[in-house]
Amino acid sequence: MLAYMPLLAQDHTGHNSAVTLDAAFWFGIMELPFLFICVYFAFKTAAALKGGVFGNGMKLMAWGFLVMAVGHMHMQIDHFFGVNIFNSLLGYLLGNLAWFVALVVTWSLSSLGFYSIYKASSHK
Repeated sequence: MLAYMPLLAQDHTGHNSAVTLDAAFWFGIMELPFLFICVYFAFKTAAALKGGVFGNGMKLMAWGFLVMAVGHMHMQIDHFFGVNIFNSLLGYLLGNLAWFVALVVTWSLSSLGFYSIYKASSHK
């Protein structure tokens, strides 16, 4: 798994041993700024298309990406601080249900946006 990439190093006895580098930490740090830049440009692109089939499709995708960004922020907070925001606010059962609903909303909005653009571009 990418979360722990083994590096070879010598211990105090001169033998090779595996040292782990927590790549998940750096991936988590780097993920959020790029995700928010993508969300920003998704909304900018939707606005530049000024409605229509392509603009509305891009707007649906942008909203899906925004929900995804919030979900990824939630995951990083849980990863770095051990705080599951959904479970803390809503309890275990409703928190997990809210997480599931967020996933469904993300993929549904993104899929509808892509489908809208596909449908409009495939008509001849």
